Amino acid sequence: MTAAGIEDLGGLRAELGRLLGWSARPAVEPHEVHAGERRLDGYREQLISYKNVEGEAVGAFLLRPEGEAPFPAAVVYHQHNGERHLGKSEIAGRAGDPLQAIGPVLARAGFVVLAPDAICFEDRRRNANGTTPHAGDDAQHYNEMAYRLVGGDLLMRVVLADAAQAVSVLSGVEGVDQRAIGAVGHSMGGHTTLFSAALDQRVRFVCISGALGSYQSRVAAGTGIELGQVIPGIRKLTDFDGLLRLIAPRPALVVSASEDPYSQDATDLIARAQPTYRSHNSESSLCHQHWSGGHALTEERIEAMTDWLISAAGTIRRAE
Repeated sequence: MTAAGIEDLGGLRAELGRLLGWSARPAVEPHEVHAGERRLDGYREQLISYKNVEGEAVGAFLLRPEGEAPFPAAVVYHQHNGERHLGKSEIAGRAGDPLQAIGPVLARAGFVVLAPDAICFEDRRRNANGTTPHAGDDAQHYNEMAYRLVGGDLLMRVVLADAAQAVSVLSGVEGVDQRAIGAVGHSMGGHTTLFSAALDQRVRFVCISGALGSYQSRVAAGTGIELGQVIPGIRKLTDFDGLLRLIAPRPALVVSASEDPYSQDATDLIARAQPTYRSHNSESSLCHQHWSGGHALTEERIEAMTDWLISAAGTIRRAE
């Protein structure tokens, strides 16, 4: 790609930011501790909350590793899975699928981890709190999207503002290495990781699991589109390969699977993004792990993701 091509990415980022209502990064927000610290195997856990840019309290689990600071850090965004009663608690290993408990895995590997609730999930539901399902969970999520669309707003704007706030909160945690703050997510969490890192260059490395599947492929296959990704006109501007290009030259790991409808064209999208990485002399920074099987995480995938994250964070810290 030519120098002009690289400059065009700046224009794409600006246009995408305007479409998604992206604004300047929020200030570091102090967090409030709501539950005393629990000492677990290899890490410490706190239940915290902080205010987002709209003044809403966002609950999150903060996991701190044992050992000597500074530590690399990551915001871990939870999945959707039609279970809006599960958010931060699933990532922290307190509820839900044990294979979604990425937080403790990373904390034991030496990362400070922030696991927040997404809007409409767990304690951010209008109709319920905690990890018990409610009959109105589906409707309230749809309504959060619909209410914003009719007012000329987007649910994704809220998602991205929340993600930026999470990065700011994590950057203010004592012991965090400011050079090595990343983001990790599976499924809906992978989408949040992809969109937010495309715009927020403070995110220094990313792991996108079960989420790199283009709008084009989903429309063609009749695959569902998560409510936050309902963004009028985005296909006229770019698709998921464009988002991936905007992450270059930062390290990015894409995890896909042969029978996963949400990452069916991941190989093609990576091929389209690779020239941008090559133009930055960072072709090896864009990695792809393709597995046999379906959408769900497996122990093998989590182990491989963790190894890659440790390596990526270490490379960044040694380079600066």
